[in-house]
Order: sequence, then C-alpha cells, then structure tokens
Amino acid sequence: MARKKESPDGRNRLRRDKVVTAAVARAESKGFETLSMRNLAEDLGAAPMALYRHVANKEDLLDAMVDVVFAEMYPPVIGGKWRTELRKRAISARDALRRHPWAIGLMETRVSPGPASAKHHNATMGCLREASFPFREAVHAYNLLDSYTYGFALQEQTIPFETPEESSEMAKVTVGDRGTEFPYLAEVVVELGKRGYDYTEEFEFGLDFILDGLERFRRAIRSGRRSR
Repeated sequence: MARKKESPDGRNRLRRDKVVTAAVARAESKGFETLSMRNLAEDLGAAPMALYRHVANKEDLLDAMVDVVFAEMYPPVIGGKWRTELRKRAISARDALRRHPWAIGLMETRVSPGPASAKHHNATMGCLREASFPFREAVHAYNLLDSYTYGFALQEQTIPFETPEESSEMAKVTVGDRGTEFPYLAEVVVELGKRGYDYTEEFEFGLDFILDGLERFRRAIRSGRRSR
C-alpha cells in the first residue's frame, strides 16, 4: 500500500503530544525565553499554522507543558500516612523541577490545568483533609509546602555552584582575606571545604522541619487545644 503523502503544513504527522514534547525540549535545551509558536514550528519542520490544529494558542501550550511536569510528580495517596505521602510528594516535585527548571514560577499560574495537574492537586488536598486538617488549615499547609518546595527549587537553580568543591571555592572568593572581619563567614569556608553543600540534605532538613510542625499543629487541632 502506498504511503500517504504528507501535506506541506505537516497536519498528517503532527499530534498534540508531539508538539508539547517539542516545546518542553526547546525550553530545556535553548531556554524558555526562546519558545514561540514560530520557533516551535521550525523545530517540528511544519508551518506555524499547523500547530494551531493541536494547541489553541500559546497559553494552551503552556498548560500542556506544565501538565507534563505535574505528571512526573508523585500524587500522595488519599487516606495514606499523610506525612510519608506528602514527603514523597515534595521530594518528587523538587526532582521534577530540577529536570524542568523552566517550570519554576509557572506551576501554579495556569487557569486551565490539565488532567495531571487536577489529579495532583486533588490528591494533595485530599491527603490533608483525610488526615483531619480542617479545610482552611489544609489550605495553609498546602501553601506552606508549595512555597518551600518551589522556593528551594528556585534557589537551587540560581545559586552559582553545583558541586561541593564549587561551593567551597565560592565561599573562599566571597570571604577572601576578610576572615577576621567576618568570622562566621570564615567558618562557612572551613566547613564547606570539609563536606561541601548538599542540596538534598538541605532540602530534606527543611521539609522534615515543616512536616514536624504540621504534625504538632494537627495534633493541637484534634485535641481541641487550638480552635478551628
């Protein structure tokens, strides 16, 4: 059987998932700021108008791209051990944002979330509600966890070092020969020189601190020591 000839605008070979995958690839390899419908069409070897058969506009494309990231994040099990579930969720969110740094700042801005986003938000809120957090307190806890996770991901992306050795060198440059003037910064140089700066250790320390606080908060509510 003869192969169907592709049309000049590529409508026979493009699919929505292919367009979205190409957009994510461009954002990660060439920078999010380079993402435009025209540039994306060039990447796909198609005419720009061909893309609009699969995504309504750039906002629709961004919704789909963000949904890719949410699909990689662990959705906590509603009714499970809430602390364990939300810890796994936060760690997976940080991992996903490390793979897709362009998504930092976009995750909670979409007004038309995709199915993965809706599933994830429902699971997280459900996990908190079924753990006996009243509605308003569950919202507070959700916002607290997201603020910490997204904020840490942004800091991790912008701090100008990646390895323990680079962190030590950075500290030395910052302090220079002013160790006597800034003794606590000098201490940072010494300690980073010994073991470096471990992003995972720092993230999980803060995460556990927040979860411990939320558990005390939850117990206070259940015992009636804090009014709802």
